[in-house]
Amino acid sequence: MRTTRRTTLRSAAVVVGAATVLAVPVGSAFAYSPAGSSTGPAASVRAYVTTVKLADGSVAKVYKIGDSHFEADLFAGSTKLDRLVSKGGAASYGQNDGLHVVLQPNGTVTSWMDGASKPQPKPASEKEIRKESSVRITMTDGRIAELVDGPNGKRVELSTPKGHALATIDLRRPSVQHDGWTYKLVRDGKHVKFVVIDGKGGGNSWVYDFDGKLIEKYTVDPTGVGRPVLVASGGGTAAAGAAGLGFTALSHQG
Repeated sequence: MRTTRRTTLRSAAVVVGAATVLAVPVGSAFAYSPAGSSTGPAASVRAYVTTVKLADGSVAKVYKIGDSHFEADLFAGSTKLDRLVSKGGAASYGQNDGLHVVLQPNGTVTSWMDGASKPQPKPASEKEIRKESSVRITMTDGRIAELVDGPNGKRVELSTPKGHALATIDLRRPSVQHDGWTYKLVRDGKHVKFVVIDGKGGGNSWVYDFDGKLIEKYTVDPTGVGRPVLVASGGGTAAAGAAGLGFTALSHQG
């Protein structure tokens, strides 16, 4: 007989409303692979799978650790509530202030509110399988950016080095500022780039693709001309306009 691991969420996350059943099947997990020196330490063994919206509006971020081993970090806004762990075929169950969450042995997550019927997990068809891939990079300012590409489009989740969530940007809300730094998503034809701008340091900027590679760098001309010098590591001068930075690329290094 399988046992069920139970845990209690450490913080309240209450949004009263109708019960919602959310089960995101796990097709396959995609481990992130750091790109060069911009990624910091070696990759973690936790492979990000997907983010699931829970019945009260909070979210669960699901990770695959190994065979028959999944973990789900539960967040209400930027506050981490708890972590559910499913190992060896046993489900993990958590509850708090009327919210019930179950992490199934196959990595799916279900949730419901008090007064609603407990949802029963069911097999998903091929059309219901949703996959996301993600790459985690350490930016120049020391913060972490997780570049996620999924069925709902591209997004970037920003956090502190200790894992405290700061903001999420996508193409509907493509830009955010924090402590003098600007983080933005920009379309370049069919591609989407992630741009990091150091507003405190005079405008030096870094541009990443969604493989986590640093493809362009813009350095403010130290001579005081007021125009940046393009240092390309994979892009060209035309990318300056495409990145939406409003920069004029110089043909020489000043």
